[in-house]
Amino acid sequence: MQQDLKYVGKYVPIHDVKEKVTGKIKYVGDMEIPGMLYGKLVLSSIAHGNIVKIDTSRAEAIPGVVKVYTHENTPSTLYNSHKWIAGLEVVKDERLFTDKVRFVGDRMAAVVAIDRDTAEYAATLIDIEYEELTPIIDPLEALKEDRVKIHEGSNKIVSKEIKAGMPEEILNKAEIIVEDDVTTQKVHHAAMETHVCLTTIEANGQLMVWTPCQVVFQVRLIVSEVLGLPLNKVRVIKPPMGGSFGGKGIPVLEPVCAYLSYDLGKPVKLQMNRTESIIATKTRNATIGKVKTAIDREGNILARDIEMLIDGGAYFTNAEAITMAMGKKAFRLYKIDNQRYSGEAVYTNTPVGGACRGYGSPQIHTVTEINIDHAAKKIGMDPVDFRLKNLVHPFDKDPIGGPDLGNARAIDCVKRGMEAFEWKKKYSKPNDTGRFVRGVGMACATHGNGYYGAYQDYITMDLRLTEDGEVILKSGIHDLGCGTVTTMIQIVAEILDIPPYKVMATEGDTLLSPFDSAGTQASRVTFVCGGAAMKTAELLREKLISYTARIFNCPEEEVIIESEKVWHKDHEENKLSYGEMVVKIQQAFKEDMHMNYTYQSKGNPAVYAANFVEVEIDTFTGLVRVLDVLAVHDVGKAINPGFVEGQVQGAIQMGIGFALTEEITVDDQGRIGSNNFSKYHVVNAPDMPDVKVLLIEEGEEHGPFGAKSVGEICTVPIAPAIINAIHHVLDIKIQSLPATSEKILEALRGKNKR
Repeated sequence: MQQDLKYVGKYVPIHDVKEKVTGKIKYVGDMEIPGMLYGKLVLSSIAHGNIVKIDTSRAEAIPGVVKVYTHENTPSTLYNSHKWIAGLEVVKDERLFTDKVRFVGDRMAAVVAIDRDTAEYAATLIDIEYEELTPIIDPLEALKEDRVKIHEGSNKIVSKEIKAGMPEEILNKAEIIVEDDVTTQKVHHAAMETHVCLTTIEANGQLMVWTPCQVVFQVRLIVSEVLGLPLNKVRVIKPPMGGSFGGKGIPVLEPVCAYLSYDLGKPVKLQMNRTESIIATKTRNATIGKVKTAIDREGNILARDIEMLIDGGAYFTNAEAITMAMGKKAFRLYKIDNQRYSGEAVYTNTPVGGACRGYGSPQIHTVTEINIDHAAKKIGMDPVDFRLKNLVHPFDKDPIGGPDLGNARAIDCVKRGMEAFEWKKKYSKPNDTGRFVRGVGMACATHGNGYYGAYQDYITMDLRLTEDGEVILKSGIHDLGCGTVTTMIQIVAEILDIPPYKVMATEGDTLLSPFDSAGTQASRVTFVCGGAAMKTAELLREKLISYTARIFNCPEEEVIIESEKVWHKDHEENKLSYGEMVVKIQQAFKEDMHMNYTYQSKGNPAVYAANFVEVEIDTFTGLVRVLDVLAVHDVGKAINPGFVEGQVQGAIQMGIGFALTEEITVDDQGRIGSNNFSKYHVVNAPDMPDVKVLLIEEGEEHGPFGAKSVGEICTVPIAPAIINAIHHVLDIKIQSLPATSEKILEALRGKNKR
């Protein structure tokens, strides 16, 4: 692995930091186009029902209202917003405006007016008469109750099973069985920027879409299908984004806003407020998990059986994909030769499930890592020692035939974290007595690096060395605020030996960007897109050397390229700048210093993490404070260590919320209780613990400079680590997240009764 690197492995400020801190950046919500109209959605106030009548007359009578849209005057084309690439077979059950209500927040209508205030006021005047139907809120009820149908056919969306070995036989004969039932909740992504979209029609008839999305080519595909337009008549541009975490990974507003513009022939902006973003976009899927593990008295895992029931919400979206994703991850953390995963997903009359940071990993690892702790406790073993005995090793095979695990450093994460956290000392100390008690917990996790082995995973990049010696990188990357653009710049700068500030990288624009098969999802950006940037830069460097050799009339191996200069090894006095050489090559050979390359992912190794936490619990109120966190991550190589640490810091905040405070609450009528930030409780800065980050950088064969992903996995192990700490210090069992003070007090009361 290269050690003497100039730009990779160093902190480089994010590419647009000055524009952001000075307020010069224009987000979509800031954008204005002459003649722009404003849209406002009308959302369902009931969870399940038929539409008897929609009366739009009062809204249409308001001066300044241009048009009102419902299912009656918009396309009935069905689509699935999860579809991100042509040819992907998906269940289609969504439409622009619903003709039947399936959850509180379903899209009923939209008002388009000359200004925002008029649109919002007119939206309140639309009268909707419903025939209310019984809502199904509980996934268990959906699983067994088909007389109330959310869609035609069964409420069961999908059922999948993955198996290795003979787990049933082992479990039937095992002496020690440890079982746990754990439920996880729906959560909101809580990005600072709410959902927003701006569309217009160009003079040539092309539909323009500006959207802070994660996959511009997916948005183009969905808009094209819904509106019946050729792909080349839809142009999607990804502007600066105020966060996503998966929430903007599936198109929500884009097809609606596009249709409004297309129908009116005018620019339209459609923006959600916080309540609308919570209830009417996508959520992390709620789950009900059951795990049964067979162990021996030496701490070996003999077999395991996992059952996950996934709440898909009111529409199909990615329910099948996330069901499979959870299952595959269950086989890539511990060496378990005999294991079965069974996953079922169901429709419910609740907000729709979708991509959310970690894509099923937080749910499946919460269930299984709590069980791992209980298994260790069952035989009186330290949970760290128990894990070390069973974790996978570098270059292990995937037991279900998936891509090899690669340079898997799970054991390194645990060993180095255990030492840095002083785990043995803290874990073995006697439990506190009194009102405030402290204790520690830990958990492990794994995640992936793209779609290799499951779906198409490739990206084309276009790189040009200019006549003044600077570099332009064009590709379909999307920066979600985490530094993607800067990361690509650092990789290119390292290969071409040019300062990062001389490399310009553009983001996704379906008209100008080369094609990317998957965008920003599946933790593929650094590993796959970064690999593409590295390979494209290497090819451009080779091309520059080749033509320079022809200019110097010497063998290629005698050309030196370093620090923006090229020269013959024996004539250092005749150094030429990159720009000077580009001009000479153009004049002599009529050739541009340009490289276009399609890079296909070469693998999908696993990444690993271990989180160690210390908590303090007020046994009078049940409130939990996370005091200290050590997050250890197997990243292969940190392209920009500052960005990696920032990713981990933010992810810990999300994971604490998942463990303790965040939940989209839905009552038995489907009404959303936590529909704004006064009721939906994210962890604020004063409540954040000290988060220490420790990186394991042992390299990965196909990653750029050995790098692999960190952005999603870093939000995964923190929640089970916190729950395990609570269990350890209080000797109770929390069986549903979040672990609110009420649940902790209830568990303490139950313990006292026992």
